[in-house]
Amino acid sequence: MGKTMGKSKHDFDTSHRDLLNEPFWQRVPAWKDVDEETFLDWKWQAKNTVTRPQQVLKLLEDIVTPEFLEDVRQGFRRASMSVRVSPYVFGLIDWDQPYTDPLRIQFVPLASRFTNDHPMLRFDSLCEQKDSPVPGLTHRYSDKALFLAMDTCTVYCRYCTRSYAVGSDTEDYEKIQIRVNRKRWEVAFDYIRNTPYLEDIVISGGDTYQLRANQVTEIGHALLDIPHIRRIRFATKGPAIMPMKLLTDHDWVDALTEVMERGRKQNVEVCIHTHFNHPKEITDITRRALGVLFERGVTVRNQSVLVRGVNDSPEIMKQLVRRLAYVNVHPYYVYVHDLVKGAEDLRTTVATALAIEKVVRGSTAGFKTPTFVVDAPGGGGKRDAHSFEHYDRETGVSVYRSPSVDADQYYFYCDPVALLPESGQKRWADPSQHDLILKEAEEAARSAQVKSESFYRHGGGQLVRLPSAGEVEPDEDVASHAG
Repeated sequence: MGKTMGKSKHDFDTSHRDLLNEPFWQRVPAWKDVDEETFLDWKWQAKNTVTRPQQVLKLLEDIVTPEFLEDVRQGFRRASMSVRVSPYVFGLIDWDQPYTDPLRIQFVPLASRFTNDHPMLRFDSLCEQKDSPVPGLTHRYSDKALFLAMDTCTVYCRYCTRSYAVGSDTEDYEKIQIRVNRKRWEVAFDYIRNTPYLEDIVISGGDTYQLRANQVTEIGHALLDIPHIRRIRFATKGPAIMPMKLLTDHDWVDALTEVMERGRKQNVEVCIHTHFNHPKEITDITRRALGVLFERGVTVRNQSVLVRGVNDSPEIMKQLVRRLAYVNVHPYYVYVHDLVKGAEDLRTTVATALAIEKVVRGSTAGFKTPTFVVDAPGGGGKRDAHSFEHYDRETGVSVYRSPSVDADQYYFYCDPVALLPESGQKRWADPSQHDLILKEAEEAARSAQVKSESFYRHGGGQLVRLPSAGEVEPDEDVASHAG
Protein backbone atom coordinates (compact mmCIF):
# COMPACT_ATOMS: atom_id res chain seq x y z
CA MET A 1 0.00 0.00 0.00
CA GLY A 2 1.52 3.30 -1.08
CA LYS A 3 1.99 6.06 1.40
CA THR A 4 0.90 9.66 0.93
CA MET A 5 3.78 11.87 -0.04
CA GLY A 6 4.40 14.77 2.29
CA LYS A 7 5.39 18.22 1.16
CA SER A 8 8.89 18.28 -0.27
CA LYS A 9 11.29 20.94 -1.41
CA HIS A 10 10.12 20.24 -4.96
CA ASP A 11 6.49 21.21 -4.28
CA PHE A 12 5.73 24.69 -5.55
CA ASP A 13 2.86 27.01 -6.35
CA THR A 14 1.24 26.36 -9.74
CA SER A 15 -0.95 29.47 -9.78
CA HIS A 16 1.05 30.78 -12.75
CA ARG A 17 -1.04 28.36 -14.82
CA ASP A 18 -4.34 29.90 -13.70
CA LEU A 19 -5.05 32.38 -16.49
CA LEU A 20 -8.04 34.71 -16.38
CA ASN A 21 -10.68 33.40 -18.77
CA GLU A 22 -13.82 35.50 -18.40
CA PRO A 23 -15.30 38.70 -19.95
CA PHE A 24 -13.41 40.99 -17.56
CA TRP A 25 -13.93 44.04 -19.81
CA GLN A 26 -17.67 43.99 -19.06
CA ARG A 27 -16.91 45.37 -15.60
CA VAL A 28 -16.48 48.74 -17.32
CA PRO A 29 -20.04 50.07 -17.74
CA ALA A 30 -19.40 51.38 -21.26
CA TRP A 31 -18.44 47.87 -22.42
CA LYS A 32 -20.93 45.76 -20.43
CA ASP A 33 -22.64 44.59 -23.64
CA VAL A 34 -19.49 43.94 -25.67
CA ASP A 35 -19.25 40.25 -26.55
CA GLU A 36 -16.01 38.29 -26.87
CA GLU A 37 -15.97 38.26 -30.67
CA THR A 38 -16.17 42.05 -30.75
CA PHE A 39 -13.61 42.46 -27.97
CA LEU A 40 -11.12 40.22 -29.78
CA ASP A 41 -11.33 42.29 -32.97
CA TRP A 42 -8.08 44.28 -33.09
CA LYS A 43 -9.82 47.02 -35.08
CA TRP A 44 -12.39 47.44 -32.29
CA GLN A 45 -9.53 47.61 -29.79
CA ALA A 46 -7.76 50.29 -31.84
CA LYS A 47 -10.96 52.29 -32.38
CA ASN A 48 -11.84 52.24 -28.67
CA THR A 49 -8.34 52.84 -27.34
CA VAL A 50 -8.37 55.68 -24.81
CA THR A 51 -6.26 58.55 -26.18
CA ARG A 52 -7.52 61.59 -24.25
CA PRO A 53 -7.75 62.26 -20.51
CA GLN A 54 -11.40 63.19 -21.00
CA GLN A 55 -12.12 59.65 -22.22
CA VAL A 56 -10.54 58.17 -19.10
CA LEU A 57 -12.64 60.40 -16.89
CA LYS A 58 -15.82 59.56 -18.83
CA LEU A 59 -15.23 55.80 -18.57
CA LEU A 60 -14.52 56.03 -14.84
CA GLU A 61 -17.15 58.51 -13.68
CA ASP A 62 -19.58 55.82 -12.47
CA ILE A 63 -17.08 53.38 -10.94
CA VAL A 64 -14.58 55.45 -8.92
CA THR A 65 -14.82 58.23 -6.38
CA PRO A 66 -14.84 61.92 -7.35
CA GLU A 67 -11.58 62.33 -5.42
CA PHE A 68 -9.88 59.68 -7.53
CA LEU A 69 -11.19 61.26 -10.73
CA GLU A 70 -9.69 64.59 -9.73
CA ASP A 71 -6.41 62.85 -8.88
CA VAL A 72 -6.38 61.40 -12.41
CA ARG A 73 -7.26 64.74 -14.00
CA GLN A 74 -4.39 66.50 -12.26
CA GLY A 75 -2.07 63.55 -12.89
CA PHE A 76 -2.42 63.86 -16.65
CA ARG A 77 -1.56 67.54 -16.43
CA ARG A 78 1.81 66.69 -14.86
CA ALA A 79 2.68 63.57 -16.87
CA SER A 80 5.59 63.36 -19.33
CA MET A 81 3.60 60.94 -21.50
CA SER A 82 0.29 61.50 -23.24
CA VAL A 83 -2.44 58.93 -22.60
CA ARG A 84 -3.00 55.80 -24.69
CA VAL A 85 -4.59 52.75 -23.05
CA SER A 86 -6.16 49.81 -24.89
CA PRO A 87 -9.56 48.45 -23.78
CA TYR A 88 -7.77 45.19 -22.93
CA VAL A 89 -5.58 46.94 -20.36
CA PHE A 90 -8.32 49.29 -19.15
CA GLY A 91 -10.63 46.34 -18.53
CA LEU A 92 -7.99 44.41 -16.57
CA ILE A 93 -7.48 47.23 -14.07
CA ASP A 94 -9.22 46.66 -10.74
CA TRP A 95 -11.11 49.94 -10.42
CA ASP A 96 -12.31 48.91 -6.95
CA GLN A 97 -8.66 49.19 -5.81
CA PRO A 98 -7.30 51.76 -8.28
CA TYR A 99 -4.53 53.18 -6.12
CA THR A 100 -2.71 49.85 -5.81
CA ASP A 101 -3.61 48.10 -9.06
CA PRO A 102 -0.35 47.20 -10.90
CA LEU A 103 -1.71 48.09 -14.35
CA ARG A 104 -3.16 51.42 -13.26
CA ILE A 105 0.22 52.30 -11.75
CA GLN A 106 1.92 51.77 -15.11
CA PHE A 107 -0.48 53.61 -17.40
CA VAL A 108 -2.73 56.07 -15.53
CA PRO A 109 -0.87 58.82 -13.61
CA LEU A 110 -2.10 60.24 -10.31
CA ALA A 111 -1.07 63.68 -9.10
CA SER A 112 -0.98 62.43 -5.52
CA ARG A 113 1.75 59.93 -6.38
CA PHE A 114 4.18 62.29 -8.10
CA THR A 115 7.48 63.02 -6.38
CA ASN A 116 10.33 65.29 -7.40
CA ASP A 117 12.60 64.01 -10.15
CA HIS A 118 16.09 62.96 -9.12
CA PRO A 119 18.59 65.86 -9.34
CA MET A 120 20.75 63.86 -11.76
CA LEU A 121 17.94 63.16 -14.23
CA ARG A 122 17.93 64.37 -17.83
CA PHE A 123 15.23 63.88 -20.50
CA ASP A 124 17.26 61.44 -22.64
CA SER A 125 18.96 59.72 -19.72
CA LEU A 126 20.49 56.96 -21.85
CA CYS A 127 21.93 59.48 -24.34
CA GLU A 128 20.44 57.65 -27.32
CA GLN A 129 20.53 60.83 -29.38
CA LYS A 130 24.26 61.25 -28.67
CA ASP A 131 24.92 57.85 -30.26
CA SER A 132 22.73 58.57 -33.29
CA PRO A 133 24.81 58.79 -36.51
CA VAL A 134 21.66 59.40 -38.59
CA PRO A 135 18.14 60.37 -37.46
CA GLY A 136 16.24 57.52 -35.82
CA LEU A 137 19.21 55.15 -35.51
CA THR A 138 21.23 54.55 -32.34
CA HIS A 139 24.59 52.81 -32.78
CA ARG A 140 26.25 52.26 -29.40
CA TYR A 141 27.51 48.67 -29.45
CA SER A 142 29.91 47.75 -32.25
CA ASP A 143 27.76 45.05 -33.87
CA LYS A 144 24.25 46.21 -32.89
CA ALA A 145 22.04 49.17 -33.79
CA LEU A 146 18.61 50.36 -32.70
CA PHE A 147 16.35 51.46 -35.57
CA LEU A 148 13.44 53.66 -34.48
CA ALA A 149 10.77 53.14 -37.13
CA MET A 150 8.16 55.50 -35.66
CA ASP A 151 7.23 57.38 -32.48
CA THR A 152 3.80 55.95 -31.61
CA CYS A 153 2.86 52.98 -29.43
CA THR A 154 -0.21 50.87 -28.80
CA VAL A 155 -0.04 52.05 -25.19
CA TYR A 156 1.97 54.79 -23.49
CA CYS A 157 3.83 53.67 -20.37
CA ARG A 158 4.46 56.20 -17.63
CA TYR A 159 8.05 54.99 -17.27
CA CYS A 160 8.97 55.15 -20.97
CA THR A 161 12.72 55.61 -21.48
CA ARG A 162 11.99 57.24 -24.82
CA SER A 163 9.51 59.78 -23.44
CA TYR A 164 11.67 62.44 -25.13
CA ALA A 165 10.28 61.23 -28.49
CA VAL A 166 7.35 58.84 -28.02
CA GLY A 167 3.80 60.13 -28.14
CA SER A 168 2.48 63.63 -28.56
CA ASP A 169 3.52 66.70 -26.59
CA THR A 170 2.03 67.15 -23.12
CA GLU A 171 1.40 70.34 -21.16
CA ASP A 172 4.90 70.23 -19.66
CA TYR A 173 6.95 68.36 -22.30
CA GLU A 174 7.72 68.98 -25.97
CA LYS A 175 8.97 65.93 -27.89
CA ILE A 176 11.28 65.41 -30.85
CA GLN A 177 9.62 63.74 -33.85
CA ILE A 178 10.51 60.27 -35.21
CA ARG A 179 7.53 59.64 -37.45
CA VAL A 180 7.15 57.07 -40.21
CA ASN A 181 9.23 58.52 -43.04
CA ARG A 182 10.56 56.35 -45.82
CA LYS A 183 13.30 58.83 -46.72
CA ARG A 184 14.53 58.70 -43.13
CA TRP A 185 14.27 54.91 -43.19
CA GLU A 186 16.40 54.74 -46.34
CA VAL A 187 19.08 56.93 -44.77
CA ALA A 188 19.19 54.51 -41.83
CA PHE A 189 19.33 51.49 -44.14
CA ASP A 190 22.19 53.10 -46.09
CA TYR A 191 24.12 53.57 -42.86
CA ILE A 192 23.54 49.90 -41.97
CA ARG A 193 24.60 48.76 -45.46
CA ASN A 194 27.80 50.79 -45.21
CA THR A 195 28.69 49.56 -41.71
CA PRO A 196 29.82 45.97 -42.31
CA TYR A 197 30.46 45.10 -38.67
CA LEU A 198 26.78 45.61 -37.82
CA GLU A 199 25.08 42.22 -37.39
CA ASP A 200 22.16 42.84 -35.01
CA ILE A 201 19.30 45.29 -35.64
CA VAL A 202 16.53 46.05 -33.15
CA ILE A 203 13.45 47.57 -34.81
CA SER A 204 11.64 49.69 -32.26
CA GLY A 205 10.09 53.12 -31.84
CA GLY A 206 7.51 53.60 -30.71
CA ASP A 207 6.20 50.11 -31.16
CA THR A 208 6.42 47.86 -34.21
CA TYR A 209 2.82 46.75 -33.50
CA GLN A 210 1.92 50.13 -35.01
CA LEU A 211 3.52 49.28 -38.35
CA ARG A 212 1.20 48.21 -41.14
CA ALA A 213 1.73 44.73 -42.58
CA ASN A 214 3.36 46.10 -45.73
CA GLN A 215 5.74 48.18 -43.57
CA VAL A 216 6.76 45.08 -41.58
CA THR A 217 7.54 43.42 -44.91
CA GLU A 218 9.37 46.47 -46.27
CA ILE A 219 11.63 46.90 -43.24
CA GLY A 220 12.20 43.18 -42.82
CA HIS A 221 13.23 42.63 -46.44
CA ALA A 222 15.39 45.76 -46.53
CA LEU A 223 17.41 44.36 -43.63
CA LEU A 224 17.45 40.80 -44.97
CA ASP A 225 18.89 42.15 -48.23
CA ILE A 226 22.00 43.28 -46.31
CA PRO A 227 24.45 40.33 -46.26
CA HIS A 228 26.13 41.09 -42.93
CA ILE A 229 22.89 41.27 -40.89
CA ARG A 230 22.49 38.09 -38.80
CA ARG A 231 19.84 39.02 -36.24
CA ILE A 232 16.65 41.11 -36.51
CA ARG A 233 14.44 41.87 -33.52
CA PHE A 234 10.98 43.42 -33.69
CA ALA A 235 10.38 45.21 -30.37
CA THR A 236 6.75 45.47 -29.30
CA LYS A 237 4.71 45.64 -26.13
CA GLY A 238 1.71 44.59 -28.20
CA PRO A 239 1.35 41.00 -26.94
CA ALA A 240 1.03 42.39 -23.39
CA ILE A 241 -1.52 45.11 -24.07
CA MET A 242 -3.39 44.07 -27.25
CA PRO A 243 -2.81 40.32 -27.69
CA MET A 244 -5.91 39.89 -29.84
CA LYS A 245 -4.10 41.53 -32.76
CA LEU A 246 -2.19 38.27 -33.10
CA LEU A 247 -5.53 36.43 -33.32
CA THR A 248 -7.40 38.71 -35.73
CA ASP A 249 -4.91 40.83 -37.71
CA HIS A 250 -3.95 38.03 -40.06
CA ASP A 251 -2.14 40.27 -42.55
CA TRP A 252 0.23 41.58 -39.86
CA VAL A 253 0.99 38.12 -38.47
CA ASP A 254 1.47 36.73 -41.98
CA ALA A 255 3.90 39.55 -42.82
CA LEU A 256 5.94 38.89 -39.69
CA THR A 257 5.92 35.15 -40.37
CA GLU A 258 7.05 35.64 -43.97
CA VAL A 259 9.99 37.79 -42.85
CA MET A 260 10.90 35.22 -40.21
CA GLU A 261 10.72 32.34 -42.71
CA ARG A 262 12.88 34.17 -45.25
CA GLY A 263 15.36 34.92 -42.48
CA ARG A 264 15.50 31.27 -41.49
CA LYS A 265 16.31 30.26 -45.07
CA GLN A 266 19.18 32.78 -44.97
CA ASN A 267 20.30 31.64 -41.49
CA VAL A 268 19.24 35.02 -40.08
CA GLU A 269 17.38 35.01 -36.77
CA VAL A 270 14.15 37.04 -36.76
CA CYS A 271 12.31 37.25 -33.44
CA ILE A 272 10.05 39.40 -31.25
CA HIS A 273 11.11 41.14 -28.06
CA THR A 274 8.11 42.01 -25.94
CA HIS A 275 7.44 43.58 -22.56
CA PHE A 276 5.29 42.05 -19.81
CA ASN A 277 5.71 43.51 -16.32
CA HIS A 278 3.10 41.73 -14.20
CA PRO A 279 1.49 38.27 -14.29
CA LYS A 280 -1.94 39.93 -14.34
CA GLU A 281 -1.22 41.09 -17.90
CA ILE A 282 -1.16 37.46 -19.10
CA THR A 283 -4.67 36.06 -19.62
CA ASP A 284 -6.09 33.17 -21.58
CA ILE A 285 -6.39 35.58 -24.52
CA THR A 286 -2.64 36.08 -24.26
CA ARG A 287 -2.03 32.34 -24.22
CA ARG A 288 -4.05 31.85 -27.38
CA ALA A 289 -2.39 34.80 -29.11
CA LEU A 290 1.15 33.74 -28.27
CA GLY A 291 0.22 30.23 -29.34
CA VAL A 292 -0.21 31.54 -32.88
CA LEU A 293 3.38 32.77 -32.90
CA PHE A 294 4.69 29.61 -31.26
CA GLU A 295 2.98 27.39 -33.84
CA ARG A 296 4.61 29.45 -36.60
CA GLY A 297 8.04 29.11 -35.04
CA VAL A 298 8.42 32.75 -33.96
CA THR A 299 10.70 33.17 -30.93
CA VAL A 300 9.41 35.65 -28.33
CA ARG A 301 11.63 37.06 -25.58
CA ASN A 302 10.53 39.32 -22.74
CA GLN A 303 12.14 42.40 -21.22
CA SER A 304 10.54 43.65 -18.00
CA VAL A 305 11.09 46.87 -16.09
CA LEU A 306 11.33 46.71 -12.31
CA VAL A 307 8.53 49.04 -11.21
CA ARG A 308 7.76 50.00 -7.62
CA GLY A 309 4.36 48.72 -6.56
CA VAL A 310 4.09 46.52 -9.65
CA ASN A 311 6.70 43.76 -9.62
CA ASP A 312 9.25 44.77 -6.98
CA SER A 313 8.70 41.68 -4.85
CA PRO A 314 10.25 38.22 -5.22
CA GLU A 315 6.89 36.43 -5.28
CA ILE A 316 5.40 38.58 -8.05
CA MET A 317 8.57 38.34 -10.12
CA LYS A 318 8.76 34.57 -9.71
CA GLN A 319 5.16 34.22 -10.83
CA LEU A 320 5.77 36.52 -13.81
CA VAL A 321 8.80 34.51 -14.90
CA ARG A 322 6.96 31.19 -14.57
CA ARG A 323 3.85 32.48 -16.34
CA LEU A 324 5.94 33.81 -19.22
CA ALA A 325 7.61 30.42 -19.58
CA TYR A 326 4.19 28.74 -19.41
CA VAL A 327 3.03 30.69 -22.49
CA ASN A 328 6.33 30.03 -24.34
CA VAL A 329 7.97 33.42 -23.81
CA HIS A 330 11.64 33.51 -22.81
CA PRO A 331 12.28 35.87 -19.84
CA TYR A 332 15.33 37.79 -21.06
CA TYR A 333 15.98 40.97 -19.07
CA VAL A 334 14.61 42.77 -16.04
CA TYR A 335 15.69 46.40 -16.18
CA VAL A 336 16.24 48.48 -13.09
CA HIS A 337 13.94 51.44 -13.83
CA ASP A 338 15.67 54.17 -15.84
CA LEU A 339 15.76 57.75 -14.63
CA VAL A 340 12.68 59.13 -16.42
CA LYS A 341 10.95 62.48 -15.99
CA GLY A 342 7.68 62.32 -14.09
CA ALA A 343 8.14 58.69 -13.02
CA GLU A 344 10.26 58.92 -9.87
CA ASP A 345 7.50 57.28 -7.82
CA LEU A 346 7.89 54.16 -9.98
CA ARG A 347 11.62 53.64 -9.46
CA THR A 348 13.20 51.39 -6.88
CA THR A 349 16.77 50.64 -5.82
CA VAL A 350 19.60 48.54 -7.19
CA ALA A 351 19.60 46.75 -3.82
CA THR A 352 15.98 45.70 -4.43
CA ALA A 353 16.91 44.30 -7.84
CA LEU A 354 19.78 42.29 -6.32
CA ALA A 355 17.56 40.87 -3.60
CA ILE A 356 14.83 39.84 -6.06
CA GLU A 357 17.26 38.26 -8.52
CA LYS A 358 18.77 36.20 -5.72
CA VAL A 359 15.35 34.66 -5.02
CA VAL A 360 14.26 34.27 -8.65
CA ARG A 361 17.47 32.57 -9.74
CA GLY A 362 17.07 28.86 -9.08
CA SER A 363 13.28 28.98 -8.92
CA THR A 364 12.97 27.68 -12.49
CA ALA A 365 15.18 26.53 -15.37
CA GLY A 366 18.22 28.71 -15.98
CA PHE A 367 17.35 29.42 -19.62
CA LYS A 368 13.97 30.73 -18.40
CA THR A 369 15.56 33.04 -15.82
CA PRO A 370 16.03 36.72 -16.71
CA THR A 371 19.17 38.75 -16.12
CA PHE A 372 18.66 41.85 -13.98
CA VAL A 373 20.39 44.83 -15.58
CA VAL A 374 21.01 48.54 -15.23
CA ASP A 375 20.99 50.48 -18.50
CA ALA A 376 23.78 52.79 -17.44
CA PRO A 377 22.81 56.48 -17.70
CA GLY A 378 25.05 58.47 -19.98
CA GLY A 379 25.29 55.80 -22.66
CA GLY A 380 27.06 52.94 -20.89
CA GLY A 381 24.56 50.36 -22.08
CA LYS A 382 23.29 47.34 -20.20
CA ARG A 383 25.28 46.21 -17.17
CA ASP A 384 24.47 43.29 -14.89
CA ALA A 385 22.90 44.95 -11.86
CA HIS A 386 25.39 43.27 -9.52
CA SER A 387 28.45 44.27 -11.60
CA PHE A 388 28.94 47.72 -10.06
CA GLU A 389 32.44 48.88 -9.18
CA HIS A 390 31.02 50.61 -6.12
CA TYR A 391 27.58 51.00 -4.54
CA ASP A 392 26.93 53.45 -1.71
CA ARG A 393 23.55 52.67 -0.16
CA GLU A 394 23.54 55.90 1.84
CA THR A 395 23.61 58.13 -1.25
CA GLY A 396 22.14 55.47 -3.56
CA VAL A 397 24.90 55.89 -6.16
CA SER A 398 26.14 52.81 -7.99
CA VAL A 399 29.07 53.11 -10.40
CA TYR A 400 29.46 50.94 -13.48
CA ARG A 401 32.07 50.47 -16.19
CA SER A 402 31.40 49.48 -19.79
CA PRO A 403 34.80 48.66 -21.34
CA SER A 404 33.29 47.72 -24.71
CA VAL A 405 31.73 51.18 -24.96
CA ASP A 406 34.39 53.32 -23.24
CA ALA A 407 37.04 51.66 -21.08
CA ASP A 408 37.90 54.89 -19.25
CA GLN A 409 34.38 56.11 -18.48
CA TYR A 410 32.44 55.63 -15.25
CA TYR A 411 28.64 55.56 -15.37
CA PHE A 412 26.47 56.51 -12.41
CA TYR A 413 23.04 55.16 -11.53
CA CYS A 414 21.16 56.87 -8.70
CA ASP A 415 18.52 55.23 -6.51
CA PRO A 416 15.37 57.26 -5.74
CA VAL A 417 16.09 59.83 -3.06
CA ALA A 418 12.86 58.98 -1.22
CA LEU A 419 14.09 55.42 -0.59
CA LEU A 420 17.45 56.46 0.88
CA PRO A 421 18.23 56.69 4.59
CA GLU A 422 17.65 60.13 6.10
CA SER A 423 21.34 61.00 5.94
CA GLY A 424 21.39 60.35 2.19
CA GLN A 425 18.21 62.34 1.62
CA LYS A 426 19.73 65.31 3.43
CA ARG A 427 22.81 65.27 1.22
CA TRP A 428 20.76 65.23 -1.99
CA ALA A 429 18.57 68.04 -0.62
CA ASP A 430 21.68 70.25 -0.64
CA PRO A 431 22.64 71.16 -4.26
CA SER A 432 26.19 71.94 -3.14
CA GLN A 433 26.62 68.25 -2.25
CA HIS A 434 25.66 66.80 -5.65
CA ASP A 435 29.04 67.00 -7.36
CA LEU A 436 30.78 65.85 -4.19
CA ILE A 437 28.54 62.77 -3.95
CA LEU A 438 29.46 61.73 -7.48
CA LYS A 439 33.13 62.53 -6.94
CA GLU A 440 33.23 60.35 -3.82
CA ALA A 441 31.54 57.52 -5.69
CA GLU A 442 33.98 57.76 -8.60
CA GLU A 443 37.00 57.76 -6.29
CA ALA A 444 35.67 54.68 -4.50
CA ALA A 445 35.08 52.97 -7.86
CA ARG A 446 38.63 53.74 -9.02
CA SER A 447 40.00 52.31 -5.80
CA ALA A 448 37.91 49.15 -6.24
CA GLN A 449 39.09 48.81 -9.83
CA VAL A 450 42.75 49.01 -8.76
CA LYS A 451 42.18 46.33 -6.13
CA SER A 452 40.39 44.17 -8.69
CA GLU A 453 43.17 44.41 -11.26
CA SER A 454 45.77 43.70 -8.58
CA PHE A 455 43.81 40.67 -7.45
CA TYR A 456 43.89 39.18 -10.96
CA ARG A 457 47.65 39.52 -11.44
CA HIS A 458 50.08 36.93 -10.18
CA GLY A 459 53.49 37.71 -8.78
CA GLY A 460 55.13 38.31 -12.18
CA GLY A 461 52.67 41.02 -13.04
CA GLN A 462 51.13 39.11 -15.94
CA LEU A 463 47.38 39.62 -16.20
CA VAL A 464 45.80 36.21 -15.74
CA ARG A 465 42.45 37.41 -17.08
CA LEU A 466 40.73 40.75 -17.40
CA PRO A 467 38.19 41.37 -14.66
CA SER A 468 34.62 41.71 -15.78
CA ALA A 469 33.04 45.02 -14.85
CA GLY A 470 32.29 45.06 -11.16
CA GLU A 471 34.47 42.15 -10.06
CA VAL A 472 36.24 43.33 -6.95
CA GLU A 473 38.39 41.94 -4.20
CA PRO A 474 35.94 40.95 -1.47
CA ASP A 475 36.93 43.46 1.16
CA GLU A 476 34.66 44.89 3.82
CA ASP A 477 33.92 48.14 1.99
CA VAL A 478 32.63 46.43 -1.15
CA ALA A 479 31.25 43.18 0.21
CA SER A 480 28.99 45.09 2.57
CA HIS A 481 27.12 46.44 -0.45
CA ALA A 482 26.94 43.23 -2.45
CA GLY A 483 23.40 42.40 -1.37
